Amino acid sequence: MPDTEEKKDEAAGAPAPEDKVVETTHSVVVAGETIDYTATCGTIVVRQEREKKGEQEGEFEGERAHATMFFVAYTRSGVADPSTRPITYSFNGGPGSSSVWLHLGALGPRRVEMGDVGALRPPPYGLVDNEHSLLDASDLVFIDPVGTGFSRPVAGEKARDFHTLDKDIESVGEFIRLYTSRYGRWRSPKFLIGESYGTTRAAGLAPHLHERHGMAMNGIMLVSVVLDFATIVFGAGNDLPYILFLPGYTAAAWYHGRLEPELQSGGVEAAVRESEAFARGDYALALLQGDRLPEAERREIARRVARYSGLDADFVERADLRVGDQRFFKELLRREGKTIGRLDSRFTGVDRDHVGETPEFDPSLSFALGPYAGAVNDYVRRELGYESDLPYELLSLKVNEQWKFERDNEYVRVTESLRKAITANPSLRVLVASGLFDLGTPPAATDYTLDHLGLPAELRGNLTVHTYEAGHMMYVHPPSLEKLKRDLAGFVRSALP
Repeated sequence: MPDTEEKKDEAAGAPAPEDKVVETTHSVVVAGETIDYTATCGTIVVRQEREKKGEQEGEFEGERAHATMFFVAYTRSGVADPSTRPITYSFNGGPGSSSVWLHLGALGPRRVEMGDVGALRPPPYGLVDNEHSLLDASDLVFIDPVGTGFSRPVAGEKARDFHTLDKDIESVGEFIRLYTSRYGRWRSPKFLIGESYGTTRAAGLAPHLHERHGMAMNGIMLVSVVLDFATIVFGAGNDLPYILFLPGYTAAAWYHGRLEPELQSGGVEAAVRESEAFARGDYALALLQGDRLPEAERREIARRVARYSGLDADFVERADLRVGDQRFFKELLRREGKTIGRLDSRFTGVDRDHVGETPEFDPSLSFALGPYAGAVNDYVRRELGYESDLPYELLSLKVNEQWKFERDNEYVRVTESLRKAITANPSLRVLVASGLFDLGTPPAATDYTLDHLGLPAELRGNLTVHTYEAGHMMYVHPPSLEKLKRDLAGFVRSALP
């Protein structure tokens, strides 16, 4: 009790939070065209209506400051009528991730300069103009959810109150409403783009914005998708991930030369297609039988899982035909003393314990942390002119550990939210981007999810799916970044009125 009172006194004595926003002007060359733009960077105070205590539900007595949310927006200069110019709201995932990855990796006018697999440059890391920025097709607003980047709850507010599936959607949705109103963008064509858990957020935000504020989107871009956590969470009694990850295991095994010669020589796409046919067919039927699967069939299935995963049949059989992702990361290159990446299986790492069951770290994430952290901390201060002594939280483990999905005896699933958004707004288009070597949100799991959306036949054409020969962050692979830009820009233009 004393601790609670102390916090109340502390909050009461704190200065009222204020917006802190700076503007700078720049130019960038995209697709051979020079684009002049304004960068608006800083924090906006998000407020929440306060209900009267003891009164009838729905009676309000005013607003209270809820959080300060950090953002970076890029708007093209010289546009007389903003209603003719699309605007895209962008965020990443985690939960607990800032927006830096899409911002400085793919979409913004500046991007991190780094190599691809096996070619990481030594620190310090720099930024270069992004010739593949989406700024030629749309204005861009990068949003850091509360607890990430420089976004924080105000004094007296509890951080954990923002770290739930629904409260996160509410706070990010309120920021979007506030920005749209202040900067006069209600009549602009609007888009959302999210990566990883950001796709979960985007699928929830679209119907929330439509139902709460009447704000309809023209399009949603989903990068490295998870809309149904039953497809990616390995747990007792849930066989779906074992089925849906196998084609991703095949892609990884192909990249590292671990498949049988016949499969290896036919190329990665052919190997993955064959693996997926087996996974959705004989493998799925075998797992459905559980302990009733006859011994002879069990040995045959183990042999075929080994064929498509690059693992030993004996290991597969001892794993009860069900090889979880962490075991696969450790096992595929065990004889070479290496592990492979989760976000991008092309990357390899080395553990101290070569006989352990799971890897010590994800080498594909470690590859990116240094370059992106150094770049964003320098960029917002030196080039955009925003000053803060707070640490910029690229990936907050504290937020991730606090997160509550608010689902009782059920995996988190926002497929119904996306279905409702499309059926309520039949003009809404959805682009899906997946990385072939992504073992965090593998393409086969995404395909399964889309196949079970329950859209009527006449609306299935609203979905567009692209796959890239890279991982979760496909934009770290230069050819994939170039292709991603073409696909995103084409999508935005095709979704305009």
